[in-house]
Amino acid sequence: MGLCLPCMGGAVKDVVETPDPEIKRRQLAEAAEKRQMEASSRGIKNAYSVEQKKKKQEEIEKRIAASGSGGGGGGGGLRWQVG
Repeated sequence: MGLCLPCMGGAVKDVVETPDPEIKRRQLAEAAEKRQMEASSRGIKNAYSVEQKKKKQEEIEKRIAASGSGGGGGGGGLRWQVG
């Protein structure tokens, strides 16, 4: 059985040093952020478009909330009349 052991002569220079803990932490954080971005955009062809639509929807909701708070009625000034 052929086993390659680092304790054999000349193998000391082949040993890989572990990176600094701070570098390792940064690399792990970058990898996690990359995975999160990929997961959030999975199945979406144009992520920029989706983000713009989301911002536009939030802006519309803010306008509705601002105009509805001063009106007193429940629906932004719209009334239903039966009769």
